[in-house]
Amino acid sequence: MKPNYNNLWKLLIEKGMTKTELRVKAEMSTSTLAKMGKNEVVSMNVIIKICEILDCNVSDVMTVDKISE
Repeated sequence: MKPNYNNLWKLLIEKGMTKTELRVKAEMSTSTLAKMGKNEVVSMNVIIKICEILDCNVSDVMTVDKISE
């Protein structure tokens, strides 16, 4: 299973917010944002904080995709 944050990037566009603005508001490090850009795992605390800032649910921010073998 692998996280996919494409929903987040679409939501940011809809809300007119940049990744940098989100990073600052969520008090995320640049490395955490970079991990999300590569669809890598980040802490649930980060996801929850993003949901609070964007007033949305986890499913609005990310999905979890199966890795085909």
